[in-house]
Amino acid sequence: MTDTSAHLDPTASTAGLLTMISDQLGSRLGQVSRRRHRPDPALVLVAHGSRDPRALATARELAERIREQRPGLTVRLGSIELNEPLVADVLAGLPAGGRAVLVPLLLSRGYHVKRDLPRAAEAAGHLLTRVAGPLGPHPLLVDVLHARLREAGWPGRLTERGRRRAGVVLAASGSRDPDAAVDTHRTAALLALRLGVPVVPAYASGGAPDVAAAVRTLAARGRHRLALASYFTAPGRFATETAAAFSQGAGVVAAPLGAHPDLARLALHRYDDALLDRTRATRHLASA
Repeated sequence: MTDTSAHLDPTASTAGLLTMISDQLGSRLGQVSRRRHRPDPALVLVAHGSRDPRALATARELAERIREQRPGLTVRLGSIELNEPLVADVLAGLPAGGRAVLVPLLLSRGYHVKRDLPRAAEAAGHLLTRVAGPLGPHPLLVDVLHARLREAGWPGRLTERGRRRAGVVLAASGSRDPDAAVDTHRTAALLALRLGVPVVPAYASGGAPDVAAAVRTLAARGRHRLALASYFTAPGRFATETAAAFSQGAGVVAAPLGAHPDLARLALHRYDDALLDRTRATRHLASA
């Protein structure tokens, strides 16, 4: 097996390149809007919602980071459920004739991305709306996962012997939608490339394996130096439960993605991408 450093540069440079492209694209879109004397569409960041107050606090902090990275852009935060304001109320509060892009604070395709958000956009008949794709998979997410693992104690460099013994469980929410599993597996593959060790997805709900089964899978392959990468946007029930299930293995447990600057950059990248992709337009935009 090659040295771990051989896996770092390609993925890191890809994320850096995409960040640069996104930043330049956002600047150009803003210039076009100013030349037309037309404000940029509002970015409506859509969180899932949680009874854990830390989740809402994290989403608010992330929205503020987005504002800091693109001053002048209208950024609103709404939730699908459990937290106010709900996304429908956020859209209702935007001025008639305005434009909005819904950016889901979700990591894979699933029911919310495919059904709930398009329906919310369609219901906001006073707006021209688009729905961006989910945040994942994307190399910037791998950057954040790696950073959280390092913060939790994952070594910056593993010896050859260490790599042969190490493995990572990527804990995700889970979904009955098979596309969600495909997206999570793609993130696991990118993270494995970055770390140079196997990464096995595990799910808190709606999928298999769970964390315990993923740990057993890695142990059967001789991987006993383990870590848990928390593939959740914020603290909450699933993040807490998967961390507790994994802690029995006494390995490194990383924090959720949180309000990392790269997550804000990724949200802006999805916003810009949606503006250029007419296939994401609702019927209102399609007829505009």
